[in-house]
Amino acid sequence: MSKVVELRRHTDNDGDALTLEGVDAALRLGASARGGYELLVSSGVQRSTQTLACFLAGLGEKVPGGLIVERGLRSEREDRWREIYAETGKPDLPSFRAVDAEFVDAEAASLGAAVRRVFVLLPEDGRALAVGHSPTNEAAVLALSGETVEPLAKGAGVLVVEEPRTYRVETLD
Repeated sequence: MSKVVELRRHTDNDGDALTLEGVDAALRLGASARGGYELLVSSGVQRSTQTLACFLAGLGEKVPGGLIVERGLRSEREDRWREIYAETGKPDLPSFRAVDAEFVDAEAASLGAAVRRVFVLLPEDGRALAVGHSPTNEAAVLALSGETVEPLAKGAGVLVVEEPRTYRVETLD
């Protein structure tokens, strides 16, 4: 028995609102999704919640648990993430860790704990869709599974599978 969190990055945005292209992309993602979600989870940022709303409109299914906000999917230190990116010019976690491993590890632990809280809300064999940000989604995956995933493009994501005493990561098509 396992639980699954589909962890995605929000689609294209301008500030905190989706662009028309971002709306269209989220609708298309929803229309092509496997579905069967028990719960939708937003970081609480408008662009994440809007992505989920468009995704759900494209999916055309009921989600029994509705949409909740898990604020832990968003870093309270976005400024530091931006500073590190400005220094490295690279969006991947190994580059970020080379500059400030202590910061990245602490953030990863916090972000991973947020995803664990989502798993707690799911029934056995349940599935959730969570929309957050990059590189914080990647940091959460690192904390849970020990795996480093490539930087997520807008709208892209991974499946995080919780099995007894372990987490594994699967790529999405």
